[in-house]
Amino acid sequence: MTQIFLSVAAVLAGLSVAAGAFASHALREHISERSLTIFETGARYQMYHALALLVVALLISRLESPPTTLIASGWLFIIGIAIFSGSLYALSLTGVKYLGAITPIGGAAFLAGWGALAIAAWNLKF
Repeated sequence: MTQIFLSVAAVLAGLSVAAGAFASHALREHISERSLTIFETGARYQMYHALALLVVALLISRLESPPTTLIASGWLFIIGIAIFSGSLYALSLTGVKYLGAITPIGGAAFLAGWGALAIAAWNLKF
């Protein structure tokens, strides 16, 4: 799990930087200010949760037997990024409004990931 989560965290963080640069340089002249704000929100939350995934990976690497709640938090952060940030990117680029209805599912995955991480942290024995 450590290698998977570290690798995915690095890729997602890098893509977040690329998305932010793309928004600032390539999109600014082509989409509305509102759509640009939506896109940037997706990139920001992607970075936050890529960093959270990095923390999860580092915790897993330090534990002989990582709790399932810790592993679940990593997968929930990945799912949240795909659904939350992905739907915001798609919404801002296409203008298809119903994509906004999918975004809260990703937000719920983020919340569940933080909850699982809190439970795992509470039960850690160092």
